Amino acid sequence: MAEKDKPWLFRTYAGHSTAEKSNALYRGNLAKGQTGLSVAFDLPTQTGYDSDHVLARGEVGKVGVPICHLGDMRLLFDQIPLEQMNTSMTINATAPWLLSLYIAVAEEQGADVTKLQGTVQNDIIKEYLSRGTYICPPKPSLRMITDVAAYTAKHLPKWNPMNVCSYHLQEAGATPQQELAYALATGIAVLDDLKGKVPAGDFPAMVGRISFFVNAGIRFVTEMCKMRAFTELWDEITATRYGIEEPKYRRFRYGVQVNSLGLTEQQPENNVYRILLEMLAVTLSKNARARAVQLPAWNEALGLPRPWDQQWSLRMQQIVAYETDLLEYGDLFDGNPVIAARVEELKAGARDELKLLDEMGGAIAAIDYMKSRLVESNAERFNRIESNETVVVGVNRWEQGEPSPLTAGDGGIMTVDPEVEQDQIARLNEWRETRDEGAARAALAALREVARNGGNIMPPSVEAARAGVTTGEWAGVMREIHGEYRGPTGVSASPSNRTEGLEEIREAVDAVSTRLGRRLKFVVGKPGLDGHSNGAEQIAFRARDCGMDITYEGIRLTPEQIVTRALEEEAHVVGLSILSGSHLPLIEELMERMREAGLGHIPVIAGGIIPEEDAKRLLAMGVARVYTPKDFQLNRIMMDIVALVEPGAAAA
Repeated sequence: MAEKDKPWLFRTYAGHSTAEKSNALYRGNLAKGQTGLSVAFDLPTQTGYDSDHVLARGEVGKVGVPICHLGDMRLLFDQIPLEQMNTSMTINATAPWLLSLYIAVAEEQGADVTKLQGTVQNDIIKEYLSRGTYICPPKPSLRMITDVAAYTAKHLPKWNPMNVCSYHLQEAGATPQQELAYALATGIAVLDDLKGKVPAGDFPAMVGRISFFVNAGIRFVTEMCKMRAFTELWDEITATRYGIEEPKYRRFRYGVQVNSLGLTEQQPENNVYRILLEMLAVTLSKNARARAVQLPAWNEALGLPRPWDQQWSLRMQQIVAYETDLLEYGDLFDGNPVIAARVEELKAGARDELKLLDEMGGAIAAIDYMKSRLVESNAERFNRIESNETVVVGVNRWEQGEPSPLTAGDGGIMTVDPEVEQDQIARLNEWRETRDEGAARAALAALREVARNGGNIMPPSVEAARAGVTTGEWAGVMREIHGEYRGPTGVSASPSNRTEGLEEIREAVDAVSTRLGRRLKFVVGKPGLDGHSNGAEQIAFRARDCGMDITYEGIRLTPEQIVTRALEEEAHVVGLSILSGSHLPLIEELMERMREAGLGHIPVIAGGIIPEEDAKRLLAMGVARVYTPKDFQLNRIMMDIVALVEPGAAAA
């Protein structure tokens, strides 16, 4: 029997409320046997805003930890020796900045920076396609990615400067072939740009430092075959396109979080089985085994997991790695004709899609195309669930069951104290008042000059971190030099050819539109910084196909902007989508502005991960309907919209 393999890195994606509370969580998880850190940042940090910015309202500390400056980062890693740690930071648009802060803290700890190990995700392309935390346009954003890579080649040789993230592509509806192709095209775009930034002799090692972060869904045989296809295609690309000869630099290195999209609000205890099966997809096959695994918690469709929930997911990894005999054997699937055939099928589909992207000019040039394809694929996924073609236990089959004891008491989730935001802002103001303002201004001026002249932004970013510059100030320079970007929505103006199941709804929309004297106008908006646009896109996509006149401009709008658009468009109904937990303050502000604008009679509907008690509060504010992940029947939502508009149509 071969020597037993070492287990993968055990991680838990975590961070919330404050740097101090997140630090306590990290140290607790490490004490429980976690072997690496995976940092979740809040949305203002991800999108380059300080905690006191107008767009940060309601978002501070909700989906991760707020990091505004060196003091926050220092506190986040207090008593955690960074020279000995392997840290993954899920950060993209502000990746150069957060890595700079990490380096500055490591230096303060006395660490040898060349020994730092970890990853910044630093994949901005998938942000345009799915996650939405981009800041600048694609070309300067790509340049920032490769600036980080070139800097780490010289200063942090053990650091992974870019983690191509196909995780959110699957969440946005990608088929396995699309997930393979779009992720590999992203890696190609980065390596093509990086080639001119590092010496030729250093390039092979940099190819070896590009890692991937993938998703594993419930169809675990297909998902395992997808991972084998990934390893073979990456080996092929690095050898033929870039001439990499050393096998170790051609190796496909990846970490994984298994699918959160498939976790259900209904019968949430079933999610434990889903998570386990999905983990097997990335651990069973030795030749395509993940190097790091982080598992969601069973209750993520309900809200923010508690420490105990994260511990449960960690224990799942430890049981598979240490109690079973999985790591004692070679690859279990080599020579299996069924597996080999499925792998070849996936590779062929991915090659076809890669060829098309290459003809378009590569991933950067094909962003609009890829976004529209993802929205279409996600619509097809929704259709299969609605029609019961895809069975989801407890959702569209075997819905009846016993109440879950896991959700008793506190509802099975953790909530963030609203006072956290004000406390964070107070600390931010104190930081600004006590720092060396002259040093901060000088550092920003140096950063601005380098960004304008096309130099590598990492050295001045590290200096800015040391000088006490804030996240919003750093990102403000990037916005000033490169401009901001509005990503494609993937929802075209013209309806699709789909008619099945929509005839009755179209007739109802036509009838109410006739009584209104014009086409039913539905304004869909995403207030705040939440970039998870899948739900809003599918609602807009379906409403358009049902004959409604749709206005959907994508993510990151203020309540004021949405109300202004509703007024300008003479909306008959307004739909809001928020998945970050900031629904109460944002919708409260929007409802007040609706009344002030004379639109109090216009029905407002809201969707997101909204606990039952919060839903009651929203209804009390005047929200007409509240939808959560359990409301997967989009056609029923469309008929609800018609019914809400009907009284106004009768009056007309």
